[in-house]
Amino acid sequence: MRLSSVTVEPSQTEELESAGEFSAFEGDPNFVLSLARGLRVIEAFEGHTEGQSVADVARATGFSRAAVRRSLTTLEELGYAESNGRTYRLSTRVLKLGFSYLSSNALPALAQPTLERITELVHESSSLSVLDGGQIVYLARSTAKRVMSVGLSVGSRLPAYCTSMGRVLLAALPEAELVSYLDQVEIKPLTPKTIIDRALLGDIIRRVRSDGFALTDEELELGLRSVAVPVKTRQGRVVAAMNIGVHAARVSSAEMIHRLLPILQEQTGFLSSLLP
Repeated sequence: MRLSSVTVEPSQTEELESAGEFSAFEGDPNFVLSLARGLRVIEAFEGHTEGQSVADVARATGFSRAAVRRSLTTLEELGYAESNGRTYRLSTRVLKLGFSYLSSNALPALAQPTLERITELVHESSSLSVLDGGQIVYLARSTAKRVMSVGLSVGSRLPAYCTSMGRVLLAALPEAELVSYLDQVEIKPLTPKTIIDRALLGDIIRRVRSDGFALTDEELELGLRSVAVPVKTRQGRVVAAMNIGVHAARVSSAEMIHRLLPILQEQTGFLSSLLP
């Protein structure tokens, strides 16, 4: 039966209009479109410290304004958002969603003492991250000195293609997934040293598979060098990456490989022994 021959309530029409992103789940009785839409609305606030209007969120998500307004009203009623009548902001209650993940995942808690031990040994910052789409997400961090102009904390996201942890995690992907990633990722020259040639980037990532580590030299930010290794379970499955970041003026690439990498590998190996 054609849609035009069916009487559809306004709320149903709005759901159909905003379902394009989720069309692959059409007809799946277990897929809750309104929940998926609400999560996308929350994600639309990333990087917008000044807040977002209904129109802003509608443009960011591609959803109708009516659908966005209902989602924002629901989030506000539940305490996950607040509004001054025109602009919405997420409230601190949203942090409960992230904490629910961290408290249900043993990896960050197990990794934190290891990160702190690395910082004590090398007097440099160390972090743990996982891959989420084309970005890495920080799950734990131990800071010695600030090495980036933008502060990093749990939940921070960075592009995978130009970070040492990102390349380690990309190297762990099956070849078909890596090829798909390289075909689709938007590569931006964040510094003059950022590798933007897709073929070269693919070769570098594949070399990480055999080398067992990744080293990036001022590709994400000038003045920052980083070395990373995979965190594996006892069965050999890569579940995260761990790195050491340094000021480029203070520590050379050679020193990172010869002095810092063995310490990082040793401590990561200890963490891996704790994982199932």
